[in-house]
Amino acid sequence: MRYTKSGSIVGGLTALALVLGAGMAQSQTIRFAHVDPEDWQSSKKGAAALIFKNIVEGESDLMVDLYPAGSLGNENELVEQAQEGLTQVVMVSGAMSRVCAAAQVLDIPFTFSYPTVAWEVLDGPFGRDLAAHCLEESGLRTLAYGETGVRHFTNSVREVRTPADMEGLRIRVQPIPLYVEMVEALGAEPTPVPWTEVPNALATGVVDGQENPVGVIYGNNLHELQEYMTLDGHVYATDFLLINEEFFQSLSPADQAVVSRAAKVAGLMGRAIQQFTSAEGVRLVAEAGLQVYAPTEEEIGMFRDAAQPAVVSWLREELGDQADWIDRLNDAVTAASN
Repeated sequence: MRYTKSGSIVGGLTALALVLGAGMAQSQTIRFAHVDPEDWQSSKKGAAALIFKNIVEGESDLMVDLYPAGSLGNENELVEQAQEGLTQVVMVSGAMSRVCAAAQVLDIPFTFSYPTVAWEVLDGPFGRDLAAHCLEESGLRTLAYGETGVRHFTNSVREVRTPADMEGLRIRVQPIPLYVEMVEALGAEPTPVPWTEVPNALATGVVDGQENPVGVIYGNNLHELQEYMTLDGHVYATDFLLINEEFFQSLSPADQAVVSRAAKVAGLMGRAIQQFTSAEGVRLVAEAGLQVYAPTEEEIGMFRDAAQPAVVSWLREELGDQADWIDRLNDAVTAASN
């Protein structure tokens, strides 16, 4: 070992640098992508991603790089990247149904009377069974369920209190068949429009209205382009926090445990932020001039009776021999509601 005149141990420092370098070279990096804004105070996926990163990096040698705001593509592209292992972790909502058809059952309108019922169902046996099924179908492990939010209708034509008021309204929907079926069953004209084109479609009258969680409506200034909001809560939309299964299995048992724990906390954080932005959003859009109407229980029943049977009938045919997931969900909701 060689010493300098100042007494430092050059050889020892060199060896230490080599050890540290080797350790850094061996550390694995998780790429975590989503399409929401990065700001954790207003973005459910942004908050979930940040806390996942902090926990994983704090409790393991793994590193987590975050790619928010669709920087790696839209949700369908993110799911494909995760399946191919190009991105290890993604948080998506509607895109899950494209690789696991049974996930569509969660979007059956008026299934969950309140978010807490959805949480109990998703965090219980039904949610675990659905996750296992989707793992087999897609090669993606559902680490946790988050929350995109409870969806409501807005429009610029008239106040909507019952399905009869929906008649003839052109409503922007996600390019997802189930949503097309739902809006059509309510008597409106479903118009699939890509998310990035929604503000322009509303401003130019291509569509009369749209449907989204309140936090999304306010956060994207859609309330400035609409006159009326109906708090019908037709769909409780779920976020899926997914990891490439091959990558997950490549981790040590200790790292798998850290990643799984971090994901569960991340899912809860996403739910909490979404609940906050939704509750605050109702007040903010009303203060900004949007006319907000909360339907009575009887009126909600009218919406349910119009939309749910049509969607369930369509979905049973769509799912074929997997249609039992509809009945399993109904059983889980009944148990959680008692």
